[in-house]
Amino acid sequence: MNRLAIIGGGSWGTALAIVLAPRFESVRLWVYEPELAAELEKFRENSLYLPGFRLPSNIAASTDFATVLDGAEIVLSVVPSHVVRDIFSRMLPWLRPGMVFVSATKGLENGTLDRMTEVITEVVKPSFTPRTVVLSGPTFAREIAAGKPAAVVAASADEAASCVIRDRFSGPTFRVYSATDPVGAEIGGAVKNVIAIGAGVCSGMDLGHNALAALITRGLAEITRLAVAMGAKPATLSGLTGLGDLVLTCTGDLSRNRSVGMELAEGKGLQEILGARRMVAEGVKTTAAVVELAERHSVEMPIAQQMHSMLNLGRSPADALRELMDRSRKME
Repeated sequence: MNRLAIIGGGSWGTALAIVLAPRFESVRLWVYEPELAAELEKFRENSLYLPGFRLPSNIAASTDFATVLDGAEIVLSVVPSHVVRDIFSRMLPWLRPGMVFVSATKGLENGTLDRMTEVITEVVKPSFTPRTVVLSGPTFAREIAAGKPAAVVAASADEAASCVIRDRFSGPTFRVYSATDPVGAEIGGAVKNVIAIGAGVCSGMDLGHNALAALITRGLAEITRLAVAMGAKPATLSGLTGLGDLVLTCTGDLSRNRSVGMELAEGKGLQEILGARRMVAEGVKTTAAVVELAERHSVEMPIAQQMHSMLNLGRSPADALRELMDRSRKME
């Protein structure tokens, strides 16, 4: 059976189900909420997270892991970073060595500072060594679901696995490149969310295009320094999973992380901002992990540090800006 299991029924998981449905005989979508599973089956629409898009007939939704994973060749994880370990621990009885595990979650695990494929491997490896692939790139869920063209990367240390996902996932509106640098792909995808919060602050404070361009450029320098220190290839960060994703998230109106920064600039408190949201802005949780990783690898990341101070230590946007602009002079 040509079957895909997607774990996570938020906007991104639903969009991926829609765009990938033509490439599989069966797509089974695991969702957390029983009422959402019932709605998806009855009305063929995710009105909670991605309203306005009809699900193809070969997509079935369920809250039961056994049902969703049965016969699946590929398991695509699209759950928030802070629940990946728990979800894979609960799925473990139904996971098999022949499966390819694809992570489309852009974040880091707080505490361990693990990348998502590292979390998956740690959970599964006592049973067998999983084949893991990172799926990342500049994508907004609504545009993917609407059939607008996009390009992403399937990255894995297992080149054959990355090519399998490239060939199985590619379609008329969804171009997939293969790559062999999962570290660069995951760090690029996670840290760009932190920089995007800063981009939202720039927009909210009406700092202008010059400031935004500087933030994106210096943000990319920070992402690259950290990724390379962790073993990534520098060229990866100038590609789709680095620069491409960073530009989209820092400039697009559909960016959840950018909108968090805009509301911070308006003077709203973080808990007020998050309390009014149903969907996760990964950069909020990722910021502290990024700062810890930078310290672990002795990497200077002043923008990430100021985002951490704003989100977790109560620093005002104006003070954070002043701190960045008054740093000691140096060569680029």
